[in-house]
Amino acid sequence: MTATNPHAHLRIVLVETSHSGNIGAVARAMKNMGVANLWLVNPASFPDEASYARASSASDVLDRARVVDTLDEAISDCVLVMGTSARGRKVPWPVIAPPECAERAAGQAGRGDVALVFGRENHGLSNEELQRCHYHIHIPSNPDYSSLNLAMAVQVICYELRMQLLRSLEDAGEETALRPILQPGDAGWDVPQASVNDVDGFFAHLEQVLVDIDFHRRENPRQLMARLRRLFQRAHLDQMEINILRGILTAVQKSAGASQNRQ
Repeated sequence: MTATNPHAHLRIVLVETSHSGNIGAVARAMKNMGVANLWLVNPASFPDEASYARASSASDVLDRARVVDTLDEAISDCVLVMGTSARGRKVPWPVIAPPECAERAAGQAGRGDVALVFGRENHGLSNEELQRCHYHIHIPSNPDYSSLNLAMAVQVICYELRMQLLRSLEDAGEETALRPILQPGDAGWDVPQASVNDVDGFFAHLEQVLVDIDFHRRENPRQLMARLRRLFQRAHLDQMEINILRGILTAVQKSAGASQNRQ
């Protein structure tokens, strides 16, 4: 793994792709997740206009793509080969899910190249090709409609590769997109979190307003205030939000009072 390209040891291998637009879509899926090495085994057409049109801003992935005649050429120098398979085979083979695939691929960083092999659009990889793989990757899709578009399958695997990388960076103490969304009280939030006293003052004010507008009766409270407290406390209100809400309540009281006076 390198700082500039942590996925440098990974290669996406497409076998005999029949529609060049799918190659472009794969390139886009790869670049979305930071994977750059694309190998093409005997594609029906490449390079061409359709592949570059579908690649959008990932044409650099296509520019660097390696085209070879056979799967053997694409995987001969790899230390680990994993191939996607949507159906069972007569000879049992080690089968792993995408997250485990990503974990095993990451474990080979610095040891050698890893090939992730995807088959033809209409019938995937042959039995002979799958037997060249150390593991078969199975994406647990809907059994009633399990066939994935080639680019979608690549996207699923590349997403798991990306998540594995982010988790490793998190473990090393680096900032990543996996960090939870900020909430009041977190470092970086613009206003301090409201205190218990502030929140209690808001609820007392809210209850009084609801009484003033005949929405709430203290003699028959049911669970109204408890449910409203649960609702607002889920939001982890900050001080500014409390001030805004109390300002709204004050305006409601004034409006209700003016309306009563007109009557």
